[in-house]
Amino acid sequence: MLADFPALRDLDESERSRLLSTGRHRRFARREVVFHEGDPGDCLHLVLDGRVSLRVSTPMGDEMTLALLGRGEMVGELAVLTEDARRVSTAVALEPTRTLAVRRDELGKLRRRNPGIDRMLTDALAAQVRRLSATVLDLLYQPVDKRVARRLADLTPLYGSGARAVEIPLTQDDVASFAGTTRATANRALRALASGEVISLARGRITVMDHERLLLAGS
Repeated sequence: MLADFPALRDLDESERSRLLSTGRHRRFARREVVFHEGDPGDCLHLVLDGRVSLRVSTPMGDEMTLALLGRGEMVGELAVLTEDARRVSTAVALEPTRTLAVRRDELGKLRRRNPGIDRMLTDALAAQVRRLSATVLDLLYQPVDKRVARRLADLTPLYGSGARAVEIPLTQDDVASFAGTTRATANRALRALASGEVISLARGRITVMDHERLLLAGS
């Protein structure tokens, strides 16, 4: 149910209906770019199905993943709040993904008539600040092996819950980007976890075998 989406939870029924009626459904294939860093901020996306990663370019030309967002979350809300704003990250669909895209001009009309829309955007931005603050602290103060374990532990609930084994269809390059390190360093951390049977590794996917031990490894 759309009413259960985190981004829409605080809207009343009329506000939610108006927002959803202005949107346009978009589909993205696996690894397709939703928008590029530096693009005009012409719309925000509500993720209906699938998962999207937000990535930024480093001065060295590498990519770092800031967040992985799933069903019910918003992507690109920062750039739609001001005129002529540009995207501050690149959004990539990690799997077949469906979004509801709401244009900035339509969102502006809704904001003027529906105060709940502003509350929704404020909550989304606050959540983004919390995620980025946690990421910065990890990069500054946590060793790579703990960062890799923590990122995998964070991702596990997005891909499954209740099951002992949870498959995460990400490559080691994806994990390295998410942990803010190189592929070679991430590979060593992943193999250490695999040797302890906390995870198992296969081409293009990582299976979490023991989420509790993974949490301990990242703590």
